[in-house]
Amino acid sequence: MTTQEILNNIGSFSDFDSTLFEKVTSRKVLEKNDIILKEAEVCKSIYYIVSGSFFQYQNKDISETIIDLHLQGEWMYNHESLVGQTPSKTIVKAFSKAEVIELSLENFHFLSSKAQSFLQFGKILNPTQSRTYIFDNSLSPSEKYDYIKKAKPLLAQVFPIKMIASYLKIAPETLSRVRAQY
Repeated sequence: MTTQEILNNIGSFSDFDSTLFEKVTSRKVLEKNDIILKEAEVCKSIYYIVSGSFFQYQNKDISETIIDLHLQGEWMYNHESLVGQTPSKTIVKAFSKAEVIELSLENFHFLSSKAQSFLQFGKILNPTQSRTYIFDNSLSPSEKYDYIKKAKPLLAQVFPIKMIASYLKIAPETLSRVRAQY
């Protein structure tokens, strides 16, 4: 996917905008289990996932609670930490080998000062709608799974049931029963 295609998924950007974006971003290759954001670290970048997958989690006692799951073609960051410039309560880790494009907050501000079109990134910087929908609407386990199948159809192909169940805040056994109905 070209830089212009990535930007066009957000809005309308000129060739100048695309060139400017390329100059201030960097590509990184990460191995499985590489950590892109540590707990208590302030999130200072947003990432476009060129390939691979990531998960955000919190350590609770001896288990990991999945906060979000990220797939190729998505923008990823820790919203609370980035927007508030506060220490992250989550860890962001590569689930598989991955390549990302990193845009630092500092460079985002630079881009916004050079071209108004970069204000369209506001679409990305709003909290994830799917997560809000799932938990603000008291959905049943079946409705939660149905929603993520529509919002992120590849999720079930990439992540194991245990991780998806943790993300949906349901027991893995419940998710297995729901999946059996499909």
